[in-house]
Amino acid sequence: RSRFLTVAMAAVCATGTRSSFAAAAPRGGRPRRSVAVRATGPGESTMRPELKSAIDTFITENKVVLFMKGNKQFPQCGFSNTCVEILRRCDVPFETVDILADESLRAGMKEYSMWPTFPQLYIDGEFFGGCDITLAAFEDGSLQEQLEAALNG
Repeated sequence: RSRFLTVAMAAVCATGTRSSFAAAAPRGGRPRRSVAVRATGPGESTMRPELKSAIDTFITENKVVLFMKGNKQFPQCGFSNTCVEILRRCDVPFETVDILADESLRAGMKEYSMWPTFPQLYIDGEFFGGCDITLAAFEDGSLQEQLEAALNG
């Protein structure tokens, strides 16, 4: 279980709500029940406050976080792998969160960032971008500058 899901589960349990992260269906299946996302009307947020709080905490406590398909040891898509390789070339410490581990996390991250695709890179608590933006910033040197500022600032 990833450190992020442990933090998210603790946040949910602290509110007295039974956690269903462990009850989520296996990849490719439909979740049986979700505590992180609830159905609402048009224009309303579907993200439960417990998940938002857990995401806020995780990206604040870690300077560089990549929400991706898979993890840095075993990326599950080419775009995620590209971002992992870029961060490795920048030689910075970073955390990864496997969004395939829980459908409510995957849906919640899309709403949290207002970005529809993965991977999603966060630097110093702020959404940086997806694979294309990360690759372009790496190629022009601005990614390295931002990472250095975040890690040394």
